[in-house]
Amino acid sequence: MTTWWPYARLAAAALGIAAIVAQLALTVQIAATDPTPWGSHLPTVWWNFFSFFTIDSNVLAAVVLAIGAVWALRHRGDAETEPRWFAILLVCASTYMIVTGIVYNTLLRGFALPQGSTVPWSNEVLHVVIPLFLVADVLFAPRRRPLPWSTVFVAAIFPIVWAVYTMIRANLIIAPATGEAWWYPYPFLNPHRVPGEYLGVAMYILGIAVAIIGVAALVVWIGRRRGRATPAAAAPLS
Repeated sequence: MTTWWPYARLAAAALGIAAIVAQLALTVQIAATDPTPWGSHLPTVWWNFFSFFTIDSNVLAAVVLAIGAVWALRHRGDAETEPRWFAILLVCASTYMIVTGIVYNTLLRGFALPQGSTVPWSNEVLHVVIPLFLVADVLFAPRRRPLPWSTVFVAAIFPIVWAVYTMIRANLIIAPATGEAWWYPYPFLNPHRVPGEYLGVAMYILGIAVAIIGVAALVVWIGRRRGRATPAAAAPLS
């Protein structure tokens, strides 16, 4: 597995990027033919696209997988454990992608998302294929480094920042697809749609926060169990 896993990571990274580009191309194409000033405003359309947690997570996953593949290929002649900084990034990417897969397939499958339309194969890659690959990476990728439990809280930083950013920005943007005076990337974040309004949204956010912390803890636990105790990886764990 040590010999071919880097190539699997490269293939997954390339597939993820291809899926992102395909969806972005369709989104921009729809905006280019939209007759409304809000629907055709490309800077807003671009910004909205990269405000989806799914897109951000897939971009991070593709970058991290590519970096990991290149590092492993450069070190294929030794038994060195993955660098600490990379191991932390991998925990973050794995956590976000696994949660993306869980949330999409339990809450969002079948809902029309507010970018206008989706590329079917791209949608499945971003929400199913890449999350499943990250699960396999957590379970089977070689050279795993054990990390301290504090890594769980590192993994929670970006989702917290993203949630705050999303809720502040939402009411400053006109939705390109509908012309509504707000734009939320996911229906469960929209207080105009969720029962209980902001309280209902807060409950969804709390539930997803628990899922993120839980998945991050599981990923760290697996890494600690699988981590190789080598001088290069030696570090106090707590």
